Amino acid sequence: MKWLLVGAIVVATTCADLFQTAGMKRHGEIHEFRLGALGRALGRIVQNPFVLASVLFMAVSFAAFLALLSITDLSFAVPATAATYVVETILARLLLKEHISWKRWTGALLVAFGVVLIAL
Repeated sequence: MKWLLVGAIVVATTCADLFQTAGMKRHGEIHEFRLGALGRALGRIVQNPFVLASVLFMAVSFAAFLALLSITDLSFAVPATAATYVVETILARLLLKEHISWKRWTGALLVAFGVVLIAL
């Protein structure tokens, strides 16, 4: 059951982050940080379907994480769900066409190795 929850967290968090990225790239950079300008930007952001999908997936991830914590230790849950970083790095390259430096690939591989150690 715990690995099923880990998988749900990884999938939901990855989807949330991809939708959030797509939503904010669609919105564009925020240049003004005055209260009124931030309010207008927030108003546009909450109407963005990608951002709304991101919030939904974040809620699923959070609920699954709470369920995971109810059946296992935090010292297992946090490192195991770090697999999200590996999946997101791969999808950032494939779906978002981001350039991933060798340092980031190395970091992702080290995280993957850590997740494998936790699984043993």
